[in-house]
Amino acid sequence: MKLSRLIPVALLGVCLSSTGLAAGVPGQNPRSSQILPSSFAGWQLSGAFATSVDPGTADPVNRQVLEEFGFRDFQAGTYTREDGRKLSLKAARFTDASGAFGAFTYYQTRPMLEEKIGDQAGSLNERVLFYRGNILIDAVFERLSAMSAAELRELAASLPLPAGETRNLPVLHAYLPRPSFVRNSAKYVLGPVTLERLNSPISADLVDFSRGAEVVLGNYNASGGEATLMLISYPTPQIAADHLRRIEAAFANPGGNVAPTYEKRTGPIVVVAQGPLSLSEAKSLLASVNYDANVTWNENTFFTKKDNLANLLVNVIILCFIIVGFALVVGIAFGGVRVLTKRIFPERVFDRPQDVEFISLHLSENGSEPKVSSSIKSI
Repeated sequence: MKLSRLIPVALLGVCLSSTGLAAGVPGQNPRSSQILPSSFAGWQLSGAFATSVDPGTADPVNRQVLEEFGFRDFQAGTYTREDGRKLSLKAARFTDASGAFGAFTYYQTRPMLEEKIGDQAGSLNERVLFYRGNILIDAVFERLSAMSAAELRELAASLPLPAGETRNLPVLHAYLPRPSFVRNSAKYVLGPVTLERLNSPISADLVDFSRGAEVVLGNYNASGGEATLMLISYPTPQIAADHLRRIEAAFANPGGNVAPTYEKRTGPIVVVAQGPLSLSEAKSLLASVNYDANVTWNENTFFTKKDNLANLLVNVIILCFIIVGFALVVGIAFGGVRVLTKRIFPERVFDRPQDVEFISLHLSENGSEPKVSSSIKSI
């Protein structure tokens, strides 16, 4: 397990201890129900939860960033075990899973190791950052153990999940190419303040978040250093084409301090690469991003007795058996009644001699016209 093998090192100056989620102010009423459980995996809450609906309480430095991600409420608490160990938990809840995912990428640092906790997780020394659904958790252990990761997985399983489509994660980051990608450099952005804090190659004015834009940033290793790839997704290809023309116009005559910039559009996504890239590297990086439209069939996918073709075929076969059976029964009944009647009332109901009539043709050999006679002959 990765957590048990972490080597204690000094936390980065930009780590979550300084810019991350801070303890809340007790006494403030949360906007919605409780986030953290009172106990899990042997950990017991010590004291009371600190709750708040103010993003400035959760993180004074990045208050506007949290607002852009749809911050709803915050809860923090300290947990203890029987052996005296302590665990500090801080939870931020967002409007949907996209907000929690974006906040996770914002606070995630490159030295973090990937962990299998919740929907996505990273760890650095005694600190573990993960999210599940629309909740972001910042956990700090006083001392790690071999079961720390398993304990947090149990915590993740107990967190309340959002309902319906609010649990769906964004798909834009899946278009980031994997070759030469710098680990933990992907950042998901939903607003201008976050974009500015991440030193984006394109300004927020050119991106225009008022048109429903989403942004993903990723860093890539190039021959001349580290380059940035930026994906900007718009609601329609027409809006994307219009903003691509604006970006191309803005970089048509770049200044001396602007790194080489390359742009293209694929579907509703505008792709921008900037940095110490050669022309061949830039073309290869841009060509590796291609929009793939997914068609969703919005009708019911389940079968009912009315819609199931197999059920219809079975019913047709059963109907055929019923018709054949009915015909056999009627035929046997009709024939049986006739035979039984003839035995009980011989020559009185059926085949009565006096009612037997036949027609005979008298044909002569000399070619005269035939004579037709009708007579009744006793049998």
